[in-house]
Order: sequence, then C-alpha cells, then structure tokens
Amino acid sequence: MSHWAPGVQIKWPNDLVVDGAKLAGILLEREGDAVVAGFGVNLAEAPRFLERPATSIAALTGKSPDPDAFLEILVADFARVLEQWRREGIAPIRRRWLESAHPIGTALATSDGAGLFDGLEESGALRLRLDDGKVRVVHAGDVFLI
Repeated sequence: MSHWAPGVQIKWPNDLVVDGAKLAGILLEREGDAVVAGFGVNLAEAPRFLERPATSIAALTGKSPDPDAFLEILVADFARVLEQWRREGIAPIRRRWLESAHPIGTALATSDGAGLFDGLEESGALRLRLDDGKVRVVHAGDVFLI
C-alpha cells in the first residue's frame, strides 16, 4: 500500500492509517472451514463524520488510482502473502507487520482500557503494556490510537 500512499502504517488488528486517519481496513470472517476476507480502501474519497478521522489515496496523493488496476494489484499481493503464510507460517508476516506498524510505545485504547503498544505475540495477538508494567494480550476487539 505504501506505493499508493506515502506514510501508511498498520494499526492492529486490521487498519491502515496515515497520520492517525484510517485509509483502509480488512475484515476476516470464518465460514465453516474457510475464511472470507473483505477489503475496504478509500480510493477517491473518505467517509466524513465518523468517530475517527479517515482519508483517501486521492486526498494523500492528489489522484485516485484506477479501481480495476488497484484491485488487480491487491489480489496479487494478497495471494503472494497467503502463499508465503502457507509455506513459512506466520513469523515472516509478523516481522513485516511490525516493520510497517506504528512504533512500540504508541498509546492505544481498547474497550478494556488503555496502554502502550508492546509488539505482537508469536501468534499475532496484540501486546498492550499497562501503566503498572504488566502486559495484557489482546486477541480480538477494537483498538484506537490515542
């Protein structure tokens, strides 16, 4: 995504943000033995009046990519990463995720309270360092940058 929009960072578990504004998100749903992946990317415009800021590729770069060309690249990239996960497991994907995420120490809020981003567990679960120094492992839920 960084070749489409500069400054993109990942916010756990499934959002792409630029300067705190949401650019894209991924939803995964299990259906029997399958997982359905849904992608939402703000190409030309971003929703307004949300509880958090949003942006679009057009707002960031001054032009909107062709939706068909964008989809073609997205599908190819997703297939490549999925194949890597099947071959090598989660470790290389986790490593790349951490390289693209907001920095360790970023303040985050969850429905259970706030803390500092402390990386990811080997499984990909969020590590949230609390004020008392303990680490809460978060497996699912909404997380907000604060």
